[in-house]
Amino acid sequence: MSYDTGTEELLCDIDDGVATFTLNRPHKKNSLSDQLTPALRQGLLDLELRPDVRCIMITGAGDAFCSGGDVSGMGGGSAQPEVKPTQADRVRKLQHGQATLTLRMQQLDKPIVAALPGAAAGAGMSIALAADLRVAARSAFLVTAFRNIGVSGDYGGSWNLTALVGVAKAKELYFLSDRISADEALHMGLVNRVFDDDSFREDALAFAKRIAHGPTTAIRFMKRNINKAAVSDLASTLDQEAEYMVRAFATDDSKEAIRAFMEKRTTEFSGR
Repeated sequence: MSYDTGTEELLCDIDDGVATFTLNRPHKKNSLSDQLTPALRQGLLDLELRPDVRCIMITGAGDAFCSGGDVSGMGGGSAQPEVKPTQADRVRKLQHGQATLTLRMQQLDKPIVAALPGAAAGAGMSIALAADLRVAARSAFLVTAFRNIGVSGDYGGSWNLTALVGVAKAKELYFLSDRISADEALHMGLVNRVFDDDSFREDALAFAKRIAHGPTTAIRFMKRNINKAAVSDLASTLDQEAEYMVRAFATDDSKEAIRAFMEKRTTEFSGR
Protein backbone atom coordinates (compact mmCIF):
# COMPACT_ATOMS: atom_id res chain seq x y z
CA MET A 1 0.00 0.00 0.00
CA SER A 2 1.23 3.50 -0.71
CA TYR A 3 0.38 7.07 0.26
CA ASP A 4 0.46 9.68 -2.49
CA THR A 5 2.72 12.53 -1.35
CA GLY A 6 2.04 14.57 -4.48
CA THR A 7 5.68 14.54 -5.62
CA GLU A 8 8.23 12.00 -6.81
CA GLU A 9 10.75 13.66 -4.50
CA LEU A 10 9.05 12.01 -1.52
CA LEU A 11 7.81 8.42 -1.66
CA CYS A 12 5.72 6.66 0.96
CA ASP A 13 4.88 2.98 1.40
CA ILE A 14 2.76 1.47 4.17
CA ASP A 15 3.63 -2.07 5.24
CA ASP A 16 2.34 -3.91 8.29
CA GLY A 17 1.72 -0.80 10.36
CA VAL A 18 4.85 1.10 9.28
CA ALA A 19 4.68 4.09 6.93
CA THR A 20 8.08 4.63 5.32
CA PHE A 21 8.81 8.06 3.87
CA THR A 22 11.74 7.96 1.44
CA LEU A 23 13.45 11.24 0.59
CA ASN A 24 13.92 10.69 -3.14
CA ARG A 25 16.52 13.08 -4.55
CA PRO A 26 19.49 10.67 -4.70
CA HIS A 27 21.30 12.80 -7.31
CA LYS A 28 21.36 15.58 -4.68
CA LYS A 29 21.99 13.28 -1.68
CA ASN A 30 18.31 13.82 -0.79
CA SER A 31 18.77 17.50 -0.02
CA LEU A 32 15.65 19.42 0.97
CA SER A 33 13.63 21.23 -1.68
CA ASP A 34 10.50 23.32 -2.17
CA GLN A 35 8.66 20.15 -3.20
CA LEU A 36 10.07 17.55 -0.84
CA THR A 37 9.90 19.42 2.46
CA PRO A 38 6.27 20.65 2.26
CA ALA A 39 5.21 17.16 1.18
CA LEU A 40 6.89 15.66 4.23
CA ARG A 41 5.21 18.18 6.51
CA GLN A 42 1.79 17.37 5.06
CA GLY A 43 2.45 13.65 5.06
CA LEU A 44 3.22 13.63 8.76
CA LEU A 45 -0.13 15.32 9.44
CA ASP A 46 -2.08 12.98 7.18
CA LEU A 47 -0.58 9.75 8.48
CA GLU A 48 -1.03 10.76 12.11
CA LEU A 49 -4.77 10.34 11.48
CA ARG A 50 -4.56 6.88 9.87
CA PRO A 51 -5.25 3.96 12.23
CA ASP A 52 -3.36 1.54 9.95
CA VAL A 53 -0.15 3.50 10.56
CA ARG A 54 1.34 2.76 13.99
CA CYS A 55 4.95 3.84 13.36
CA ILE A 56 6.56 6.21 10.86
CA MET A 57 10.03 5.71 9.39
CA ILE A 58 11.93 8.37 7.45
CA THR A 59 14.82 7.29 5.23
CA GLY A 60 16.64 8.33 2.08
CA ALA A 61 17.02 6.86 -1.39
CA GLY A 62 20.43 5.69 -2.54
CA ASP A 63 23.45 6.09 -0.29
CA ALA A 64 22.38 9.09 1.81
CA PHE A 65 19.76 10.03 4.37
CA CYS A 66 19.68 13.78 3.75
CA SER A 67 22.41 16.29 3.03
CA GLY A 68 20.37 19.19 4.39
CA GLY A 69 19.67 22.32 2.39
CA ASP A 70 20.53 22.34 -1.31
CA VAL A 71 23.69 24.47 -1.26
CA SER A 72 23.53 24.95 -5.04
CA GLY A 73 20.42 27.09 -4.51
CA MET A 74 21.95 29.27 -1.82
CA GLY A 75 23.80 32.56 -2.11
CA GLY A 76 22.06 33.83 -5.23
CA GLY A 77 22.76 30.84 -7.46
CA SER A 78 19.08 30.37 -8.36
CA ALA A 79 16.56 32.68 -9.96
CA GLN A 80 15.75 35.65 -7.75
CA PRO A 81 12.15 36.56 -6.84
CA GLU A 82 10.68 39.80 -8.16
CA VAL A 83 10.18 41.08 -4.62
CA LYS A 84 13.18 40.38 -2.46
CA PRO A 85 12.16 39.17 1.04
CA THR A 86 13.42 41.11 3.99
CA GLN A 87 15.56 39.53 6.66
CA ALA A 88 12.51 39.52 8.96
CA ASP A 89 10.52 37.71 6.25
CA ARG A 90 13.22 35.04 6.00
CA VAL A 91 13.29 34.62 9.78
CA ARG A 92 9.51 34.13 9.93
CA LYS A 93 9.59 31.65 7.04
CA LEU A 94 12.29 29.55 8.70
CA GLN A 95 10.53 29.67 12.07
CA HIS A 96 7.36 28.38 10.42
CA GLY A 97 9.31 25.70 8.55
CA GLN A 98 10.97 24.47 11.73
CA ALA A 99 7.72 24.44 13.72
CA THR A 100 5.90 22.45 11.05
CA LEU A 101 8.64 19.85 10.62
CA THR A 102 11.00 19.13 13.51
CA LEU A 103 8.68 20.41 16.25
CA ARG A 104 5.80 18.51 14.63
CA MET A 105 7.92 15.35 14.62
CA GLN A 106 8.46 15.66 18.36
CA GLN A 107 4.80 16.38 19.07
CA LEU A 108 3.38 13.77 16.69
CA ASP A 109 1.50 11.09 18.62
CA LYS A 110 3.10 8.29 16.61
CA PRO A 111 6.70 7.12 17.09
CA ILE A 112 9.15 8.14 14.38
CA VAL A 113 12.29 6.26 13.38
CA ALA A 114 14.97 7.88 11.22
CA ALA A 115 16.79 5.23 9.17
CA LEU A 116 20.17 6.44 7.92
CA PRO A 117 21.57 4.49 4.92
CA GLY A 118 24.33 7.08 4.59
CA ALA A 119 25.14 10.69 5.34
CA ALA A 120 22.91 12.83 7.56
CA ALA A 121 24.37 16.32 7.27
CA GLY A 122 23.34 19.82 8.30
CA ALA A 123 19.56 20.11 8.44
CA GLY A 124 19.47 16.42 7.48
CA MET A 125 21.20 15.60 10.76
CA SER A 126 18.80 17.94 12.58
CA ILE A 127 15.80 16.12 11.11
CA ALA A 128 17.28 12.76 12.06
CA LEU A 129 17.79 13.98 15.63
CA ALA A 130 14.17 15.13 15.77
CA ALA A 131 12.98 11.54 15.32
CA ASP A 132 12.28 9.48 18.42
CA LEU A 133 14.81 6.82 17.46
CA ARG A 134 17.58 6.44 14.89
CA VAL A 135 19.13 3.44 13.17
CA ALA A 136 22.13 3.63 10.85
CA ALA A 137 23.95 1.57 8.27
CA ARG A 138 27.50 0.79 9.31
CA SER A 139 28.91 3.06 6.57
CA ALA A 140 26.63 5.98 7.49
CA PHE A 141 27.84 9.10 9.23
CA LEU A 142 26.44 12.27 10.78
CA VAL A 143 27.91 15.75 10.57
CA THR A 144 26.57 19.12 11.70
CA ALA A 145 28.19 20.71 8.61
CA PHE A 146 26.84 24.23 9.25
CA ARG A 147 30.27 25.74 9.90
CA ASN A 148 31.34 24.55 6.45
CA ILE A 149 29.05 27.12 4.83
CA GLY A 150 29.45 29.73 7.55
CA VAL A 151 26.05 29.44 9.22
CA SER A 152 24.92 28.57 12.75
CA GLY A 153 22.36 25.77 12.29
CA ASP A 154 18.61 25.21 12.19
CA TYR A 155 15.76 22.70 12.50
CA GLY A 156 16.37 22.08 16.18
CA GLY A 157 19.73 20.40 15.85
CA SER A 158 21.30 22.40 18.67
CA TRP A 159 18.46 21.54 21.08
CA ASN A 160 18.26 17.83 20.26
CA LEU A 161 22.02 17.30 20.05
CA THR A 162 22.55 19.00 23.41
CA ALA A 163 19.84 16.84 24.97
CA LEU A 164 21.55 13.69 23.68
CA VAL A 165 25.26 14.40 24.25
CA GLY A 166 25.47 17.40 26.60
CA VAL A 167 26.55 21.01 26.17
CA ALA A 168 30.31 20.63 25.71
CA LYS A 169 30.12 17.79 23.18
CA ALA A 170 27.36 19.53 21.22
CA LYS A 171 29.53 22.67 20.99
CA GLU A 172 32.49 20.59 19.81
CA LEU A 173 30.43 18.94 17.08
CA TYR A 174 29.04 22.29 15.92
CA PHE A 175 32.30 24.27 16.17
CA LEU A 176 34.51 21.66 14.44
CA SER A 177 31.97 19.84 12.23
CA ASP A 178 33.78 16.52 12.53
CA ARG A 179 32.17 13.49 10.93
CA ILE A 180 30.63 11.03 13.37
CA SER A 181 30.77 7.43 12.16
CA ALA A 182 27.86 5.11 12.81
CA ASP A 183 29.79 3.23 15.49
CA GLU A 184 30.81 6.49 17.18
CA ALA A 185 27.22 7.67 17.03
CA LEU A 186 26.06 4.45 18.67
CA HIS A 187 28.62 4.90 21.47
CA MET A 188 27.52 8.52 21.98
CA GLY A 189 23.82 7.66 22.03
CA LEU A 190 23.03 9.48 18.78
CA VAL A 191 21.76 6.29 17.15
CA ASN A 192 20.04 3.30 18.75
CA ARG A 193 21.16 0.51 16.40
CA VAL A 194 23.78 -0.01 13.69
CA PHE A 195 23.01 -2.57 10.99
CA ASP A 196 25.20 -4.05 8.25
CA ASP A 197 25.02 -2.19 4.94
CA ASP A 198 23.86 -5.23 2.95
CA SER A 199 20.79 -5.83 5.11
CA PHE A 200 20.22 -2.30 6.36
CA ARG A 201 16.83 -1.55 4.81
CA GLU A 202 15.35 -4.89 5.84
CA ASP A 203 16.76 -4.58 9.37
CA ALA A 204 15.53 -0.99 9.72
CA LEU A 205 12.01 -1.95 8.64
CA ALA A 206 12.00 -4.91 11.02
CA PHE A 207 13.05 -2.57 13.84
CA ALA A 208 10.19 -0.19 13.04
CA LYS A 209 7.72 -3.08 12.81
CA ARG A 210 8.62 -4.15 16.35
CA ILE A 211 7.40 -0.75 17.50
CA ALA A 212 4.33 -0.83 15.23
CA HIS A 213 3.32 -4.22 16.64
CA GLY A 214 3.36 -2.90 20.21
CA PRO A 215 0.58 -1.38 22.33
CA THR A 216 -0.17 1.74 20.27
CA THR A 217 -1.87 3.84 22.93
CA ALA A 218 0.69 2.97 25.59
CA ILE A 219 3.57 3.89 23.27
CA ARG A 220 1.85 7.19 22.47
CA PHE A 221 1.61 7.91 26.19
CA MET A 222 5.25 6.86 26.69
CA LYS A 223 6.37 9.38 24.07
CA ARG A 224 4.35 12.13 25.73
CA ASN A 225 5.71 11.26 29.18
CA ILE A 226 9.34 11.20 28.09
CA ASN A 227 8.99 14.44 26.12
CA LYS A 228 7.49 16.10 29.19
CA ALA A 229 10.18 14.68 31.47
CA ALA A 230 12.85 16.30 29.27
CA VAL A 231 11.54 19.80 29.89
CA SER A 232 9.52 19.64 33.11
CA ASP A 233 9.79 18.90 36.83
CA LEU A 234 9.26 15.58 38.57
CA ALA A 235 5.95 16.51 40.20
CA SER A 236 4.16 17.42 36.98
CA THR A 237 5.68 14.43 35.20
CA LEU A 238 4.35 12.15 37.96
CA ASP A 239 0.89 13.67 37.57
CA GLN A 240 0.89 13.00 33.83
CA GLU A 241 2.23 9.47 34.29
CA ALA A 242 -0.61 8.68 36.67
CA GLU A 243 -3.26 9.92 34.24
CA TYR A 244 -1.88 8.01 31.28
CA MET A 245 -1.24 4.84 33.31
CA VAL A 246 -4.90 4.66 34.35
CA ARG A 247 -6.06 5.44 30.79
CA ALA A 248 -3.74 2.79 29.34
CA PHE A 249 -5.11 0.10 31.65
CA ALA A 250 -8.53 0.69 30.05
CA THR A 251 -7.33 -0.12 26.51
CA ASP A 252 -7.96 -3.40 24.68
CA ASP A 253 -4.20 -3.84 24.31
CA SER A 254 -3.64 -3.75 28.06
CA LYS A 255 -6.46 -6.20 28.71
CA GLU A 256 -5.08 -8.54 26.02
CA ALA A 257 -1.55 -8.30 27.48
CA ILE A 258 -2.81 -9.22 30.95
CA ARG A 259 -4.79 -12.18 29.56
CA ALA A 260 -1.76 -13.35 27.56
CA PHE A 261 0.42 -13.15 30.68
CA MET A 262 -2.04 -15.24 32.68
CA GLU A 263 -2.41 -17.76 29.85
CA LYS A 264 1.37 -17.91 29.26
CA ARG A 265 1.12 -17.01 25.55
CA THR A 266 2.42 -14.30 23.22
CA THR A 267 0.51 -11.02 23.35
CA GLU A 268 -1.24 -9.98 20.15
CA PHE A 269 -1.64 -6.21 20.30
CA SER A 270 -4.39 -4.77 18.09
CA GLY A 271 -3.49 -1.10 18.49
CA ARG A 272 -6.69 -0.34 20.38
